[in-house]
Amino acid sequence: MDYRHEFADFEGVAYFNVANQGPLPLAAVRAAQRAIEWKKLPHQMPENLYFDLPDGIRAKAAQLIGGEPDEIAITSGASGGFYAVAAGMEFQPGDEVVVARGEFPAHFSTWLPYEWAGRLRLRTIAPRGRFVSAEDYIENIGPQTRLVSASLVRFDDASLLDAARVAEACHAKGATLFLDITQCAGARPMRIRELGADFAACAGYKWLLSPYGTGFFWVAREWIPRLKLGPLYWQALEGARNFQTLPLDAPRMAPGARRWDAAETGNFINLAAMDASLDLLLKAGVEAIARHNAELVSEIVERLPRDRCLLASPAEPERRGPYVCISARKSDQTPRMLEKLREANIYVSLRENALRISPHLYNTADDVARLIKVLSVS
Repeated sequence: MDYRHEFADFEGVAYFNVANQGPLPLAAVRAAQRAIEWKKLPHQMPENLYFDLPDGIRAKAAQLIGGEPDEIAITSGASGGFYAVAAGMEFQPGDEVVVARGEFPAHFSTWLPYEWAGRLRLRTIAPRGRFVSAEDYIENIGPQTRLVSASLVRFDDASLLDAARVAEACHAKGATLFLDITQCAGARPMRIRELGADFAACAGYKWLLSPYGTGFFWVAREWIPRLKLGPLYWQALEGARNFQTLPLDAPRMAPGARRWDAAETGNFINLAAMDASLDLLLKAGVEAIARHNAELVSEIVERLPRDRCLLASPAEPERRGPYVCISARKSDQTPRMLEKLREANIYVSLRENALRISPHLYNTADDVARLIKVLSVS
């Protein structure tokens, strides 16, 4: 099925940059506009919006990753999940958090203050090969390891982690696995339980095609009562739905992961758009999205002008996420390639001196042909 009509006219731009910012589908734009009208005329706002909208997001996010709605907290981005785990783990001096070199900065900025405070040691590991692998993590998990913090798909090279093997090694040593699934959730079929993770976080503004300031945090059910809780948003209390008789006496937490919801969970302008975007992803089907992207990425890799370009992602499709990275054969020419692409109205990202090319449902073989033509003469 052709889903290009679900998006705005890109006005001659070939947009291969969803790994940076996913465009809002038209249905999401309309949903946000309706939500703005609710604020303009509050008497038109649905009465149960504050709870029904985030609960709908929980259910749809859970469906995308193969989890359960009560394992999902609504956050303002992936960092909300990082913060919840960092604050909730009872670290002891000498405990280690293992992170791979070159990871997305959130994997460092989250844990560094705890290291500075003497509560843990942040251990940065280096890959033995070009791309970090499960083996790199496994051989560095020791008796002091409390948590491995890793991306399921790396932002800088699209490499896909064999998370299930890492999780097995973590659990054998009494450690936990935190996964950032931002660069693949919604674009790659996923059964979060089969990945073995204890926690996972996702930003909404990339592959979920949602507004900036949206996201979710998944907590394995067995960790919900074990992960210590910081400040609790009042709408996560039992009985909070009833604004007429709020739980003022002997308040208790509602069950499930909603206890880690961000404040102002029912951010209806953002969430109305996110809700519509998730509807589109579920309608299209993650499997179909993955196939579409894989076909385009495969064509890019096969047609890549090897006299000018090098593959900066794993060559094997099964070791890549939903996009691909390339660089100029002469590395100092990669930024110039980006300039040439922009001059031709082709949008990709420059990350760690590689061009990150990330297609979605709106991209076509014609877009790939335009891309390859420019790369061939840059």
